[in-house]
Amino acid sequence: MRKVLAPLAALLCAALVASAEVRLPSVIGDNMVLQRDSEVNLWGWAKPRKVVRIKTSWNRKRYRVRTGADGMWMAKVVTTGAGGPYTITFSDGKKTRLGNILLGEVWICSGQSNMEMPVQGFLGQPCLHAAETMREARNYPDIRLFTVARDSTDTPKDDCQGEWLQSTPKTVGAFSAVGYYFGRCLNQYLGVPIGLITTNWGGTNIEAWMSPESNRKLGVDEEYISKNWDEYYFPCSVLYNGMVVPIENYTAKGFIWYQGESNRGNYKEYAQMQAEMIRQWREAWGDPQMPFYITQIAPYRYSGAGKRRSALLVENQIKATAMVPNCAMASTTDVGTYSLIHEPDKLSVGERLAWLALSRDYGLEGVPAEAPTYKSMEVKDGKAVISFNNLCEPNDQSDPRSFNWLDDQGQVVRSVEGFEIAGADRKFHPAKARLLWSDNQVEVWSDEVKQPVAIRYVFCNYSATNLKTTLGQPVVPFRTDDWDIPEEEID
Repeated sequence: MRKVLAPLAALLCAALVASAEVRLPSVIGDNMVLQRDSEVNLWGWAKPRKVVRIKTSWNRKRYRVRTGADGMWMAKVVTTGAGGPYTITFSDGKKTRLGNILLGEVWICSGQSNMEMPVQGFLGQPCLHAAETMREARNYPDIRLFTVARDSTDTPKDDCQGEWLQSTPKTVGAFSAVGYYFGRCLNQYLGVPIGLITTNWGGTNIEAWMSPESNRKLGVDEEYISKNWDEYYFPCSVLYNGMVVPIENYTAKGFIWYQGESNRGNYKEYAQMQAEMIRQWREAWGDPQMPFYITQIAPYRYSGAGKRRSALLVENQIKATAMVPNCAMASTTDVGTYSLIHEPDKLSVGERLAWLALSRDYGLEGVPAEAPTYKSMEVKDGKAVISFNNLCEPNDQSDPRSFNWLDDQGQVVRSVEGFEIAGADRKFHPAKARLLWSDNQVEVWSDEVKQPVAIRYVFCNYSATNLKTTLGQPVVPFRTDDWDIPEEEID
């Protein structure tokens, strides 16, 4: 009897496929968030040369689109202001209906393991605030989550595995912590639905996330890299093909990115690579001005806390933000740990990325958007006085962007940590430093250096630091010199 039923079942399956309704990619589904007040892409497959009809419930509009010879179709539909839940109906003679759809803000969250790390943490590596975050997940029903399944392939894919999920303790616990905290912060400030698509893979290099064209444009020597890389190396473009191409039609507001640890080996090329990746992704999404916010790789000991390789990578991250418009970096100077490459304070990271978006893209005032960066140095009486960007003017009581007098334990900051100083001999020494309270400056000196020439601040793999603003933004690592660094100091 089973021998008769098996081929019969196969025939029935074939008949169902032949008469199947419109097929949609996984990223177009129930529970999704579509970008509000926009024209968004909807696409899928049906029989070749077939008319597909679409109806959107938020404005009761109807659309018609004809499939191509390959059966693929794409349509642009108009969305209205934030709200929902809504439905979309597709039909090529047989209806497919999607429900519980919201209109709001959509962001793509990508990178390697520090973006991948879920709210519930990795094995033996926790995320701070995980239990309370999961407990409160149901308070944010209009945050929706989509995780692109891992897929490494030499050829571009037209679909991926994944599904849109509502915010619950289980779904939030398994979702990217940086991505979720970013989206939750947007939701809290804007009061609109937030859709988050995360596509990430731990230990991956940036070359894997770019198209073959971009890698050729950069002159990437894949054969050389594959011979000289560590065990985490991924071939060029394989993640772009498998985990970006399937979602690049999905209309979104912008990107957040947390990657760079696996490119410390070729840090000299990283600024150009990051800038090209941003350009190429924006081109794929059809918006050359699309916001793109990157995350400073967090301090970690690597081959030695005092080595410089990570600082040089961060320096190139900063350079990349200056090479393309609508790009900025969230600082992580204070959240890194000596012994864990996956820093546990993902809440601070996600919120700092969100503050950039809230200030730059949504025009909100009162958020502590940009971290302090080096501005200038002046030498007075054998001491270097450092000034910073993104702080208030001296004695401006109406602007809270000033250095914090208190450390994380609530004690007055008597000495600022993390500074080095050098004279004309280019030999760096640990430096003493103190805040010049009313001027929002830092004074740096050392008994070993009578006439300062250069200053470095946490310009190494890992260093203790306590310099941040009253609103919690840490100063971005910097150096005032452009001297060549000996190889023995890098590795």
